[in-house]
Amino acid sequence: MGSSCLRMAKRKMLRTILSTTALLTLTTLALGQTPKPTDPIVFAYFNEPGNQGIYFALSRDGYTFTPLNDGQPWVRPSKGELMRDVYITRTPDGHHFRMVFTWDWHTNRIGTSESDDLIHWSPEEPMDVMASVANTQNTWAPETYWDAQRNNWLIIWASSINATKTTPGDELHIWATHTKDFKSFDPPQKFFDRGFPCIDATMFHRDFRGKKDVVMVLKDQTRDPLRYDEVWTSGPTVDGPWGPVSAPINEPWSEGPSVIQVGEKFIVYYDHYRPPNPRYEGVETTDWVHWTSIDDKMHFPVGAKHGSFFRVTEAEAQRLLARHDPKPPVPVVP
Repeated sequence: MGSSCLRMAKRKMLRTILSTTALLTLTTLALGQTPKPTDPIVFAYFNEPGNQGIYFALSRDGYTFTPLNDGQPWVRPSKGELMRDVYITRTPDGHHFRMVFTWDWHTNRIGTSESDDLIHWSPEEPMDVMASVANTQNTWAPETYWDAQRNNWLIIWASSINATKTTPGDELHIWATHTKDFKSFDPPQKFFDRGFPCIDATMFHRDFRGKKDVVMVLKDQTRDPLRYDEVWTSGPTVDGPWGPVSAPINEPWSEGPSVIQVGEKFIVYYDHYRPPNPRYEGVETTDWVHWTSIDDKMHFPVGAKHGSFFRVTEAEAQRLLARHDPKPPVPVVP
């Protein structure tokens, strides 16, 4: 082989090595953004009256959650809106986060924001998801899930419709839309209606006894006879179709469920909001039939209200733990 041919062969080999190294580096970075089932869990929540913003807490065992940022709000409202019933999820590429939340008590819109690092969040924006439905009374507790079948985002929430002199009203039910960009939306459709009012639907991708499916837990809002407790159903995808509805898994006067898995146990946390002892509570199961209270072994931030849970990598957890915003000055009493 001549010297020129040898140089060309070396250059080709070098390009191959560099390309392979770059691919491995990108793969490693991507995998680094995928939390393991044993990685830390973030709890995002709000405090009453819901105008202070969103708070974060961190757990390493799934039962004890310690407030981050010294108990100060993590994301503060910038447009005078409420920030309640927050839900945060990681995008399919693993590198971004999407937040949705209740914007106000009586409106046809929900709120959204996004982040690349969980520290810096884009300005909150309202999304008029029920603008095309006349007489919408409320748009509560939104959550959003990547729909792999449609290659876009599913957004769900609870709405009720006011009656008029010419049109009947409708009780609270779960509604939904799809979007690719959180700017334009498919026409909203009623998503789940089994003949009883319901709110606060949440989904969990379940891997259970060799079968993968999607569980949806929601609040039965029936007033007479009083229910106000959580039930669940399941289906093959985030769009269903949904199977039979379970019996209640917890006590009445509970709402805002979220599901996490810790080892072999599936935990449903919820906001038990009834005085005289309103607090976060939880039940756990290994078979989705028998449920046990875990109130005696869970520790949550005082005053925490309806939130959501998501896992983070250890590197992300360290970044969150390092944040300590300056505390506001204490007002001087004359």
